Amino acid sequence: MLQVENLTKSFGDLLLFDEVSFSVDDGEKVGLIAPNGTGKTTLLRILMGDDVPDDGRIIFSKDMTVAYLPQRPEILPEHTILEACLDNNDHQTELIRRWKEALQHNDNEAMTELSPQIDSLNLWSFEHKVSEVLGKLGLVDIDRTCKSLSGGETKRIALARLLIKEPNLLILDEPTNHLDLDAIEWLEDYLTRSQMGLLLVTHDRYFLDRICTRIIEIDQKKIYSYNGNYNYYLEKRDERLSSQEQSVLKAKNLMRKELDWIRRQPQARGTKAKYRIDAFAELKQKASEKRQEVSIDLSNHTATYIGKKIFEAYDVSKSFGNKKIVDRFNYIFARYDKVGIVGPNGVGKSTFLKLLLGIEQPDSGYFEIGETVRFGYYSQEMPPFDPQKRVIDIITDIADEITYPGGQRISASQLLTRFLFEPDKQYNFVGKLSGGEMRRLYLCTVLIGAPNFLVLDEPTNDLDIVTLNVLEEYISEFKGCVLIVSHDRYFMDKVAEHIFVFKGEGIIKDFPGSYSQWRIHDEFETLEKSKAEASIQTAKSYKPERREKKKLSYKEQKEYDANNQQIKKLEIEKADLESKLSSGSLRGEALMEASTRIGEVNDEMDLLTLRQLELEDTLS
Repeated sequence: MLQVENLTKSFGDLLLFDEVSFSVDDGEKVGLIAPNGTGKTTLLRILMGDDVPDDGRIIFSKDMTVAYLPQRPEILPEHTILEACLDNNDHQTELIRRWKEALQHNDNEAMTELSPQIDSLNLWSFEHKVSEVLGKLGLVDIDRTCKSLSGGETKRIALARLLIKEPNLLILDEPTNHLDLDAIEWLEDYLTRSQMGLLLVTHDRYFLDRICTRIIEIDQKKIYSYNGNYNYYLEKRDERLSSQEQSVLKAKNLMRKELDWIRRQPQARGTKAKYRIDAFAELKQKASEKRQEVSIDLSNHTATYIGKKIFEAYDVSKSFGNKKIVDRFNYIFARYDKVGIVGPNGVGKSTFLKLLLGIEQPDSGYFEIGETVRFGYYSQEMPPFDPQKRVIDIITDIADEITYPGGQRISASQLLTRFLFEPDKQYNFVGKLSGGEMRRLYLCTVLIGAPNFLVLDEPTNDLDIVTLNVLEEYISEFKGCVLIVSHDRYFMDKVAEHIFVFKGEGIIKDFPGSYSQWRIHDEFETLEKSKAEASIQTAKSYKPERREKKKLSYKEQKEYDANNQQIKKLEIEKADLESKLSSGSLRGEALMEASTRIGEVNDEMDLLTLRQLELEDTLS
């Protein structure tokens, strides 16, 4: 489907990749991994013809269709969301667009005209797919114009447009940014079931693991391919690096022997000796190979001292019109508390962070902040850096010299080097940075002040996996408080010790466990709710055969009374379990045991209730 041969690209003296070759076959799902600034987005732009390589060629199969989702897509502001999603300039999407508009405006005349045309082309399944994609990506207000869209909404509309088009090959650059958990999981399932080929750049490691059948990595300007998912890639990559290290070590040992032979300068230089001398140059190059590990250095960015009183919230409430964001929220942050925040898009997670920081004011209630607390806020919006400034100016505007809590002093240039901005790149204009580089610079400005309370809103967006690994380790060892909003499941599992779950209508629940534990608990609760609703419907529709009214036998009456007593006991046990689950006091195995037991209790109550209905019917 796609063949890339000997592709080379550089910007001035910066070589991004050198003679790389790879392919994507029909229906294959391929993940592309590389550190920020090493050419992932440039490579995708070259594939789409938006940039040109220095050398090499790209071959697409005949008559295939390709669709591309950039990191920052553009949508025409005068279009509605529906028009933007169906803006594919073909007859089928035009018919569906007109049908949707007629449906929204209850235009019976237009629907009567369009219905036969849609019937003739068998487009009703396509119309259903349009509705499904828009709904699953949270695009419900489809008549709204695009001029006031957030960056996240624009990304979701662009993604919906590609999925609706259903090309032969999808090329996606960070598709999970700005998607909530339900949308990410739906997209995983959709892409896994789809016959479309996929070339994907993402930092979401669970997403890579569950979708991709092959991983290709740009490393040291070369391409390496691994036939398997992300976990398989990690295993084989470690084996490759270990093998390379052994090869270099072996070359160094052999080079010492050959160097000793050359220094002895044998008199007879025959053909064999000349060959040995020529081979020495190649051996010397092999022995001098040194792997350049690309990783930001956060080792000195320790937090300032934080006292016992951190941050306390008392009956805090906030609404926008009829929409409740927070309703009588109370919480006392403990020292070194690391809290994750989850919930659907639009439920108010970012507003909640702004309330804590004083950017927004509550309608009622108040906060008390400890005197030693020093916030570091990392917003999900792109930082308001002047694109005409140079990278080093962003840091020197804060300080020419940075002093760490331990007393060590470093210059602005040294600090940027630790964040992977080499001296020549420090004088580039900010507007030329990639999305990941911009985020890395933003993180640098946040950590300069040595905060002891980190407030991070979607910190994983646009950061590469190498940087995320370092950030995860940093947060895990951080001697301060951390509050994180993120839909990156792997990241949250690594750093969050308990979870604030935003339920909507201002309800916030504190779940005492990891992100994955919460997902298991949430799925279990959803299943139990569905079973309970099904049981109620079964009970309502249950119509046993009518029989002549009579009294219960002694045995039946005894069973009836015993069932009533057992149901009461189970109701008490259920209430007690629900209280424990919502209290936040359970951990680990106790939490899972309580979750399992409450399901068993519900099943027992359902069976007893049905039996009671049968016994009561004999009295009617």
